[in-house]
Amino acid sequence: MAHRRCTLTEHSSALAHHFDSLEQQYASANLGMWLFLLTEIMFFGGLFAGYTVYRTFYPDAFIAGSHHLDITLGGINTVVLLASSLTMALAVHAAQSGQRQQLVNFLLLTIVCGLLFLGIKAVEYSHKFADHLVPGKHFVFEGPLAGQVQLFFSFYFGMTGMHAVHMVIGIGLLGILTLQAWRGQLSPTYAAPVEMLGLYWHFVDIVWIFLFPLLYLLGRH
Repeated sequence: MAHRRCTLTEHSSALAHHFDSLEQQYASANLGMWLFLLTEIMFFGGLFAGYTVYRTFYPDAFIAGSHHLDITLGGINTVVLLASSLTMALAVHAAQSGQRQQLVNFLLLTIVCGLLFLGIKAVEYSHKFADHLVPGKHFVFEGPLAGQVQLFFSFYFGMTGMHAVHMVIGIGLLGILTLQAWRGQLSPTYAAPVEMLGLYWHFVDIVWIFLFPLLYLLGRH
C-alpha cells in the first residue's frame, strides 16, 4: 500500500537504525506480531483443551457451575467488546488516512470500552466472592458435585482472569498510542503501531467470543 512505502534515502524519526526503510520495518513488525499471536493461540488453546476435557468428564458439574454465572453481565460484556473491535478498526483506518483527531477519539473510545469491560468483570468477580464460589478453602457449594463445580470455577477464574490481564495490557498500550497520536507522532507513513495493536486487540476480543458461550451458555437449556 502506498502509505507504507518509503525509499531507502527517506528520513523518518520513526525508522529504527537497523532497518533500511519503513516498509521493511513494517514487514518485520507484522511478522513479529503474527508470531506472537501464534504463541497466544497455543497458550489459550491449552486452556480451552483442558476445559473441554474436564467438561467431558464432569458435564453435570460444569453445567451446574455455569448456572451460577450472570449471563446478562456476560452478554453486556460481549457487546462492549464487539463495540471496541469496531472503534479499534476505525482507529486503524484513521491512522492510515492521516485523520489525527479521529484517531485520538477512536483510541479513547476503545479504552473506554476496555475499562467498561473490566469494570463489569470486577462486578461479576465480587458476586462470586460474596457467594463463596472462589476456589479455595472458603469455597462453598451444596451437593455431591462440589469438588467438580470448584474445578469449573478454577477454569472460569483462570481463563477469564488471563483474558482480563491481556485486556489490561492492551489498554495500557492504547494509552501510549493515544499520547503519541495526540503529539502527532503517528502518520499514514507510520501507522504500524496502531495496526499491530489492532491485531492484538481483535485477538483478545475473539478469545472472549469463545469464552462466553463455553462458560456461560453451554448447557444452560
